[in-house]
Amino acid sequence: MKKVKPRKAMALEDKLVNISPKRKKHGTHIPNVIPSTIGDRLNIAILLFLYTLQGVPLGLSAAIPIIMQKKHITYKEQAQFSFSTWPFSLKLLWAPIVDSIFWVKFGRRKTWLVPVQYLIGFFLLFLGMNINDWLVKTDDPNTTFLTLMFFCLNFLAATQDIAVDGWALTMLRKENVGYASTCNSIGQTIGAFLGYVVFVTLESATFCNKWIRFTESTEGIITLQGFLYFWGYVFMISTTLVAIFKHEKKQSSHQEDLDLNLYQTYRLLGDIMKLPSVKSLSIILLTAKIGFSPIDVVSSLKIIDKGIPKDDIALIGLLSIPLQIILPVLITKYTAGPKPMNVYLKSIPYRLMIGILITIIVYFTPYFIDQDGKVSVFYYILVMGLFLLHQLTMYSMFVAVMAFFARISDPLFGGTNMTLLNTLTNLGGAWANTAALWMTDSLTFKQCSNNADNLCFLETDINTCQKSNGKCEITIDGFYLETALCTIFGIFWYKYFSKTIRHLQSKDLKQWHVDSKKHSQF
Repeated sequence: MKKVKPRKAMALEDKLVNISPKRKKHGTHIPNVIPSTIGDRLNIAILLFLYTLQGVPLGLSAAIPIIMQKKHITYKEQAQFSFSTWPFSLKLLWAPIVDSIFWVKFGRRKTWLVPVQYLIGFFLLFLGMNINDWLVKTDDPNTTFLTLMFFCLNFLAATQDIAVDGWALTMLRKENVGYASTCNSIGQTIGAFLGYVVFVTLESATFCNKWIRFTESTEGIITLQGFLYFWGYVFMISTTLVAIFKHEKKQSSHQEDLDLNLYQTYRLLGDIMKLPSVKSLSIILLTAKIGFSPIDVVSSLKIIDKGIPKDDIALIGLLSIPLQIILPVLITKYTAGPKPMNVYLKSIPYRLMIGILITIIVYFTPYFIDQDGKVSVFYYILVMGLFLLHQLTMYSMFVAVMAFFARISDPLFGGTNMTLLNTLTNLGGAWANTAALWMTDSLTFKQCSNNADNLCFLETDINTCQKSNGKCEITIDGFYLETALCTIFGIFWYKYFSKTIRHLQSKDLKQWHVDSKKHSQF
């Protein structure tokens, strides 16, 4: 494997960076060319398929916690498994390596794409061979090993993301490069939909018996083992076809920024992080999601705990997909201006308020379930309405902050800038969600039903209670206490940081950029 100096270090790995036909390059303008998919339709289809493959592990990573929750595992174990989703929040750490080291004869992006996708296929097949023993047919899931396996799976998917994002800018003609982010967004959504919603619903015997089958069965149409085998073979076969039949084009001059090698790219990241504006923004991005984290990750698991079928929860995710596609278009006119963070700030109070309403619904969930286990239609209307409103505020904040990143990023280092800021906001959500799951058990207080002095705090206390024919009953549910604390934090966070955000938004763009002369002379 040959190490060479990259033509555009780190500028290709982030899906949110688009090359505009009018973009200024080293003092010149690229001619304005009208995009046309003619001649690029096959390439667009390939990119869409590759991004769809990328979304499948993400969807599976969201489905596994729901299956684990039915096994009555602790929320600390859920928090442990949530670490498996962290690679997409940390890919900046190794993205420069993917962009800088490759085998020229095989192809800059195929050097990483092909072996990584083969490894994903191998991991899926390996999981398929063992998933029944580790999860499906046991009452004590091997959480540690599942976390390790899905962490590796998501690490490989994140690496595939870096490679495909880079390949998109050379695979498509220059006037069609803008379609790359569209393929990414739609492909990942489809993949996550297949890995989460389609799997959870078709794996559910209740859903299949009610809506699909004429004869009832104790199992769904598909099993987790069969689903893993299917996608494992899909990865293996499709990767082979790409390796043999799809060739890379040489990167043209219009796609080049500064010629930075691996060391220079990491040095650039360090210099960007030292900027006072970026330091302030980093604190905001790493703490912004604390106030919402219990609702984001715990509320749906709590609803399952209280008796709502897991496939019904998956269907709520299905209803949010059109929102993910339509919303960016609807609010573009509000985020395209010089102050996109106004939308971000306006969404926060509504998101906090909706979180309180969702918490109330979670508390009263048992009252909507009759003795036969049937759930009131009115309950589903309430839950779907609130979750869709929650998704509306969440995506509004996401689109707004991405628009802000695009505005403040230095065009000369656009990919590096955008990936760094995107990493910070993803990391802020990842650690807050993991902490929320972990603290749910820590803030829950129990008491033995036949011994008020036994608080069921330790494993020995629980065993003692069970031996005396007692039951550890919850006296204070940590979810409600945590939601209250995080909501209060969110209110104070909003009052304190809203002024800072408005101040950062009004800063001159020069205060967000490093010395270009210094880095152009590397």
